[in-house]
Amino acid sequence: MKKVCVITGGGSGMGFETARQMGKDYYIIICGRNGKKLEGAVHELKAEGIEAEAFPCDVSDYQSVEKLAACAKEKGKVAAVIHAAGMSPHMGDAKSIMEANALGTIYMNNAFFKIMGEGSCIIDVSSMSAYLTPKLVMPVGLYKYSIINPELFIKKIMKRIAFFPKSVQAGVAYGISKNFVIWFAKQDAARFGKKGARVLSVSPGNFETPMGELEKEEADAYTKHCAIKRFGRVSEIASLFAYCASESAGYLTGVDILCDGGLVASGVNPLGKK
Repeated sequence: MKKVCVITGGGSGMGFETARQMGKDYYIIICGRNGKKLEGAVHELKAEGIEAEAFPCDVSDYQSVEKLAACAKEKGKVAAVIHAAGMSPHMGDAKSIMEANALGTIYMNNAFFKIMGEGSCIIDVSSMSAYLTPKLVMPVGLYKYSIINPELFIKKIMKRIAFFPKSVQAGVAYGISKNFVIWFAKQDAARFGKKGARVLSVSPGNFETPMGELEKEEADAYTKHCAIKRFGRVSEIASLFAYCASESAGYLTGVDILCDGGLVASGVNPLGKK
């Protein structure tokens, strides 16, 4: 059977570069909401001799995610899932961000848990914002509802976000959603482990991607505090994803890997000051 790798947000940026790298060893299914962008990406992958296909999917819609999982299962053994799809504060309002980032992670993990088995791995992509957003903002006590009732979880989180000024709600939602991704991946490790599968999260810093370009002004202010004073290259984060999903990392699960050029280690606060 073919080894299948599913990559959400695979039409561009770090998702697309990951498809290029992992396409040497896997049959690739790239997903996203923009079908035209996906088809263009598949065309590029095939030109490099990579077996790939596009599957339009909205990760905030569980039925859409279930169809994606069913499609992947038909292609072979789902050995790796890189869940890189998400929204930044520059791409939507607070509710849209929570649904894409938090609800999308719940739906992806739940749907693919049903079809993944021994030796497989799912990587949920978070962000260094999970570390930079003040801990006082994080409603960690509400995260448990994500396991019982994902829709109720989102409602409760949105009520909490509503206490913040409208002007900062999108940013707060982003920080919370990415902090939640780390929490959810960690708590899901035991469930996946019973099937001999792994789940972990990776938290990228500022990378040279289309999303990174939208945040360039803010990101430039942070870069001077990094140990490595530049944006990350997509090839670097893609290589990390590929390694973490490989058999070589078979004992790695239930952990978050921060890949931010040393920004968080610098002790910088959310205002870009120490």
